[in-house]
Amino acid sequence: MSEKRIIPIVMPKWGLSMSEGKLASWLMKDGDKVKAGDQILEVETDKIAGAVEASEGGVLRRRIGQEDTVYPIKTLIGVLADEDVPDADIDAFVGSYVVPQAEEGEEEAAGPRYEFAETAAGRLRYTKRGSGDKTVLLIHGFGGDLDNWLFNADALAEGATVYTLDLPGHGQSTKAVSEPTVAGLAKAVLSFMDTVKIDKAHLVGHSLGGAIAMEVARQAKPRVTSLTLICSAGLGPDINMEYIDGFVASASRRDLKPVLENLFADAGLVSRQMVDDLLKYKRLDGVGEALSALKAGVFAGGRQSAILADVLASSGVPALVIWGAEDKILPSTHATAASGAKVEIIEGAGHMVQMEQAGRVNGLIKVMLSG
Repeated sequence: MSEKRIIPIVMPKWGLSMSEGKLASWLMKDGDKVKAGDQILEVETDKIAGAVEASEGGVLRRRIGQEDTVYPIKTLIGVLADEDVPDADIDAFVGSYVVPQAEEGEEEAAGPRYEFAETAAGRLRYTKRGSGDKTVLLIHGFGGDLDNWLFNADALAEGATVYTLDLPGHGQSTKAVSEPTVAGLAKAVLSFMDTVKIDKAHLVGHSLGGAIAMEVARQAKPRVTSLTLICSAGLGPDINMEYIDGFVASASRRDLKPVLENLFADAGLVSRQMVDDLLKYKRLDGVGEALSALKAGVFAGGRQSAILADVLASSGVPALVIWGAEDKILPSTHATAASGAKVEIIEGAGHMVQMEQAGRVNGLIKVMLSG
């Protein structure tokens, strides 16, 4: 049986807490030819909906999973294979498939699901995945947290050691932000790198995280291997202050949901659970003060305070700029300010392009890491 040419499609694991997901819909039918990166099906979790993309090319030979059905992670829900693989081999593969079980001691060896670092900026939550020689640090944006990289961290960790963190004032990190500016947050990131002993890293920053990544390169260029800036702040003065004001002020599901819909080209991706999780975060002690301080320090007068395009151009650090063409928070025209960087504008995606077009974004970052 030619199992080596048979590729299982399984229920993915998006994030440390995901144990199951609902197969919302198939985007392809049996017999369709599939290229690596093609979207095959849509999955909904209690946090977000997203598309599952093919890791390899082939032909979609079996759609096993049923739409509107919930499956545990790693459950076989489809099969890709070459055209010349006999149907009998596909049947045998499906019949013998066993959901991989964690090996004895694996959970313990994996350590805490989340870890915390005591830094000069306070206690910061983070995750670490993979064990590759290259180190990648993912930095989220204003109001976000490390779960903004749900669709990216595991994929990038296939060939690298990948860290995500909650910035000060965000997620489960300290809510005290002693220096609520891009420069101050860059110092916090550098302190985090010192604490977890990252000498040098590929920095990937989304939105405000992109400006922070550029500022880290300005403050400590030898510690930055490359910069990937996704819908990045710091490349122009404009910012959708209606979104910023609305996010800071919203205290109910009714108020927050339409604000969050600005983040996506497909507003339907804003789930009830996503709204509830953010409301829960916003109700933590100190969050309101932190967000207000950052708003005043980073977006003073309704404009971006830190414009770092010249820093990027003069740094000599290899840079990639990725933008969602339908970004409603930061205009994609800002990408033209990134002199010397490779620029990719992705259609059909908004500000959260790393979620809406995860496969495309992951592929671009992997090419950047290999350069």
